[in-house]
Amino acid sequence: MRFIAEKIDVGSLELKDQVVSINRVTKVVKGGKNLSFTALVVVGDGGGHVGYGMGKAREVSSAIKKGVEAAKKNVVRVPITEKGATIPHTITGQFGSGSVLLKPASEGTGVIAGGAVRAVITAAGIQNILTKSLGSTTAHNVVKATIDALQRLKAPERVAKLRGRAVEDIMDQQAKAEKPAVAAIAPAAEPAPAADEPATPAQA
Repeated sequence: MRFIAEKIDVGSLELKDQVVSINRVTKVVKGGKNLSFTALVVVGDGGGHVGYGMGKAREVSSAIKKGVEAAKKNVVRVPITEKGATIPHTITGQFGSGSVLLKPASEGTGVIAGGAVRAVITAAGIQNILTKSLGSTTAHNVVKATIDALQRLKAPERVAKLRGRAVEDIMDQQAKAEKPAVAAIAPAAEPAPAADEPATPAQA
C-alpha cells in the first residue's frame, strides 16, 4: 500500500542528524580496487518529523553529508500523543525481510528499542514506546521498516473526523482493543470424601 508523502518545509525545522551505520564498499575494476563508503543517516527535529537517507562517497565525511541531504528530502510527519509523548496505537512496519513492531507505552517507560530502531524513534521525538524487531537485522531494512510503521500511524483526531465520532470514543475503543482479556479462574472445589472414607477432624 502506497502512502502519499506530505510535503514538509524542512527549512523551518531544526533537524539534527544521526549516523546509523557506515559500510566500506570495494569495487573491483581492471586497474585494481576502488574503495568507497556508504553512510545511512537519520534526521529529525525531535518534534514529530523524521527522515532517512543514504550517501556514498570516497570519504566518510562526504558520504555522511550526502546522506543528510538525501534524508532531508524524505522527511515525514509522525503523529505523537500530547499525553505520554507516545504513538496513538500499535502498528507493524515492513520493508523487505525486515519487520518492526511498535506499541504505545505509558509515561515513564522510556524508549525500549535498540540499534537502528532507537535512532529513528529518538529522532522523531517519541519518549515512551515499546518496540520489537521481528525480521531482518540489517540496518537499512530495520530503518525503512520503522519509517513505514510511523507513516502508517493515524492520529485519533483524523480517525474521529472520518468516522464522525468524538475523539474520546475512538481512544476508548482503541484501549479496549489493545487490553488483553483476562479470564477469571474460579478456585477448584475440594473433592467430597467418599462414603466409606472416615471424615477427618476438620471435616467432622
